[in-house]
Amino acid sequence: MRHFITAALAGALIAPSLASAQDLGSMEVIVTARRRSSDDYSPQMPAIGLRRQADFAVQGVVVRGDTRDSAQREQEIYAMVRGAVALAGKQGLQLAFGEEVLQPLTAANVSALGIQRDSRPDSAKITFLVKAPLSAGMTAQQAQARITAFLKAVTPVGRAQIEAVDDLTFSVVGPDQYRPAISEAIAADARAMAARVGPDYAVQIENLQAPVEWARSGPSEVFLYLPYRLSVLPRRP
Repeated sequence: MRHFITAALAGALIAPSLASAQDLGSMEVIVTARRRSSDDYSPQMPAIGLRRQADFAVQGVVVRGDTRDSAQREQEIYAMVRGAVALAGKQGLQLAFGEEVLQPLTAANVSALGIQRDSRPDSAKITFLVKAPLSAGMTAQQAQARITAFLKAVTPVGRAQIEAVDDLTFSVVGPDQYRPAISEAIAADARAMAARVGPDYAVQIENLQAPVEWARSGPSEVFLYLPYRLSVLPRRP
């Protein structure tokens, strides 16, 4: 879909989200070093988008146990996960599970987490995520310290233990809610470009209908954008 500047500036504010699998206006998504929702991934991102602080710092954790009896081993692991759920709320943290779109982990759905085989004989594990909300001015280091303190405070059950895995990452809630702000920024840039190139040229914008995408752009900052393309073309006589 191609829009010259007159059509683009109107359409930029009403272009619908085409996120087919999830309603990304309300879902919480993980932000890794670079993530695009389109299948034809390109490392190039547009310069215009929205930079903002992430909503949560997210740490992967694992509860593993190696009690010889398998039934007791699973019981201890699940009991420790339930203990983590109970403690998280008291410390202002949240638990979740999922790879890209996150779901809350609560006392009601702990049993839905499957026990996985661990790397050692007679051992098993459950993996999930600990989330620290990022208030204004909070650094990634401060969020990491809160999560580390939480993990140390979870009471072991039998031979079950909890520990962090992987690096700290971040999440943003409802990326598509920022579509109007992103579209406004694109439209403003297009108007400025049109003024700079003069009346003999037109500014063309493509792909405004694409879903909002995201990438990490700083220690605790995310970059939300539409994968649009802007071209400057000579006007037809």
